[in-house]
Amino acid sequence: MRRAELNRGNPDITRIVERNIRRIAQLRKMADESRSLQDRVADVITHFSGSLAFVYLHALFFAVWIGANLWVGPQRAIDPFPFPLLTLVVSLEAIFLSTFVLVSQNRAQATNDDRDDLDLQVNLLAEYEITHGLRLIRAMAEKMGVAEAEDPELDELTHAIKPQKILKEMGAQNLTEGDGSKPDSNISDNKT
Repeated sequence: MRRAELNRGNPDITRIVERNIRRIAQLRKMADESRSLQDRVADVITHFSGSLAFVYLHALFFAVWIGANLWVGPQRAIDPFPFPLLTLVVSLEAIFLSTFVLVSQNRAQATNDDRDDLDLQVNLLAEYEITHGLRLIRAMAEKMGVAEAEDPELDELTHAIKPQKILKEMGAQNLTEGDGSKPDSNISDNKT
């Protein structure tokens, strides 16, 4: 079957990949639509406060405020030098902006946690399926008398992975590597 028959859209990707892209887009759209009004407001404010337009607007406001108060003189100025009112306004703005940023970051982190959990579930399922597939292939290879069926690495690959033990070992390796000692030199790349 030709690639054009497999895929009516982009010829560089398969129909399955296109379907997955559409599903991801739908999931993101549903997540965006399910946000509360508070989350939407926080996201808009956070997005705007992280833009150059925000910087330019503030630079213009500060220049006008300081220039106007210096120009009229200390007796007639609304906020004479050293501009305590401007300092108060900027401090309050910083408090509120940091709160809006934290709200947006917390929501983004919750979304990332959900995606990480999904990734872990999919990876564990894939590992389970691959392990069982390897067991079947090995059994067929043994029955057919294929020499590679006795490969010692295949023994390791056909054992189920225990994520808790791997995480514990990763933590132990990070601790030993963080204290200046060298990583285990017995670790080798895949055999070729």
